[in-house]
Amino acid sequence: MGVVVEDVIERAVGRVIDFMHENLGEQFTIDDMARTAMYSKFHFSRAFQRVTGVSPGRFLAAIRLQEAKRLLVCTSLAVTDISHRVGYTSVGTFSSRFRSSVGVSPTTYRQLGGLTPPIPLARRSSDLRTSTVQGEIYAPLGGAPGIIFLGLFPDRIPQGEPVRCSMLHRPGPYVLTNVPPGTWHLLAHSVALGRESMLGGGPFAQDQELNVAAFGPVSVRAGAQVKDVDLSLRPIGTLDPPVLLALPYIRTVALDAGAAS
Repeated sequence: MGVVVEDVIERAVGRVIDFMHENLGEQFTIDDMARTAMYSKFHFSRAFQRVTGVSPGRFLAAIRLQEAKRLLVCTSLAVTDISHRVGYTSVGTFSSRFRSSVGVSPTTYRQLGGLTPPIPLARRSSDLRTSTVQGEIYAPLGGAPGIIFLGLFPDRIPQGEPVRCSMLHRPGPYVLTNVPPGTWHLLAHSVALGRESMLGGGPFAQDQELNVAAFGPVSVRAGAQVKDVDLSLRPIGTLDPPVLLALPYIRTVALDAGAAS
């Protein structure tokens, strides 16, 4: 019975996410989303958070910025027009949110073709007094991931600069060192092996080739070693929050590694 109820809830949340995608440029409220799910506002917000890991408002903001990233690279629309198309009434607010989530301004993102500057990666440390998070990354069923990016973020959406991050060339053990005290979400994503060149190709090509994994929240105390934080990669689904980091950077790392091998 519980499995059936959960399936019904996931389908309701999926309807709302489809509604979000279809109405990105419109102004709608949590009440509109709850009606689409056919739940009360209170029940809907709790169900959405449980299924996706984030609030409806945060999820909507993320898919609006995800679509803005696509429009910046794949069209010649002005930044103001793009901001209105994805539901922002103020281009200043849009630019500020875009910069804080993606790492650069919309104009710079377009000029760089979606390739933002690399994020400094974590290095191993022999200092046992520092806090560490460690575990194992497992490959997706029936597939072989390529370059794997993993990072610790304040919440379930991979956006902005992670507090610590690393990149693996294959599944296996990882260690994140010098982790600051706090409560974090460990998020990982990768592109299927041999499919890196699809990134940045056409609309939604990134998502179709993406594997993701999440673990959290993880509480880290000063000087602590947090072990067995294991992740199993799987193809991204409708209920997963969008990845707002610039994925073409991973493509570049992967292709450079292939050329060097």
